[in-house]
Amino acid sequence: MKLWHIALILVGSALAGPAAEKTMIKKDEGIITIPSNHSVDQSVDRIKGILESKGITVFALVDHSGEAAKVGMKMPPTKLLIFGSPKAGTPLMLAAPSIAIDLPLKILVWEDGQGKVWLSYNDPEYLKERHGLPQDLVANIAVVGALAAKAAE
Repeated sequence: MKLWHIALILVGSALAGPAAEKTMIKKDEGIITIPSNHSVDQSVDRIKGILESKGITVFALVDHSGEAAKVGMKMPPTKLLIFGSPKAGTPLMLAAPSIAIDLPLKILVWEDGQGKVWLSYNDPEYLKERHGLPQDLVANIAVVGALAAKAAE
């Protein structure tokens, strides 16, 4: 197991406390999912507030469950925040143009069948490997983990 996998597991455990067993780290799929202590809407508002305080642009909010309701389908609350900073993203795209398919950054906020809320995002190390990013640029996208953790607490 790589050191960063161990660090993610430890961070997830510290965030979740007794619910650590519910922290999902899907390293094979490149997705990290952590539990939130808030509703979907509260989590989204927390993420937006943090982003705005840092001067990071929120490009879009996709309300998947709201769109489902418009066509007569019911799904638990599910929203996708799309955000980023050209100052951080442009160097990544210059180094590895294919990363543009995964940028801007995204956090999916969703509620499971038991009413538990989760935050999911692309694992920065997975994106590094997927696109061949230089290690020194991973920090430009690694902030997504700290953002999700702060919003979830």
